[in-house]
Amino acid sequence: MALLSKLTSRCLKAAGIGFASLFMALPITAQSADAQSIAEIASSNDSFDVLTSLLEQAGWVEAFDGSNGKEFTVFAPTDEAFSRLSEETLESLYEPENREMLYDIIAYHVIGGSVTSDQLSSGAVDSKAGGLPLQVEVGQQITINDATVSTADITATNGVIHVIDMVLIPQR
Repeated sequence: MALLSKLTSRCLKAAGIGFASLFMALPITAQSADAQSIAEIASSNDSFDVLTSLLEQAGWVEAFDGSNGKEFTVFAPTDEAFSRLSEETLESLYEPENREMLYDIIAYHVIGGSVTSDQLSSGAVDSKAGGLPLQVEVGQQITINDATVSTADITATNGVIHVIDMVLIPQR
């Protein structure tokens, strides 16, 4: 948890965001994303500080800024989800020699197109991590592998975000 606090603090300082600015961050709701890209939603929400810094580290920000004309569905783990990883694992994601692994982990949280919760169906769906499948289960809750969708359908200009409660690690 100490590492998560340090990383969050470092990300906020690097972005020039002070403590008071945190109170202006968007809550995680399906209605809060009017006319923002996936990248803008993630970077403006204090629940996605770690995800945002990892997107920058892996080179994914440009893919999610909407400038490429592509739509994505992102299963976005919160800072709390990242805090469940060991400190060693989380630290290793920031090491330059692990950039390819980080890229694959991020890609494993992404599918092509804009897929809302009512369009999801149970079964395998190919992720952007070399087509590695994600297992989707739709019932009273939506699960992606072992992660539960806590907030669905945050609509962005270039896709949709579904907030999940754990980090998905691809198994090769």
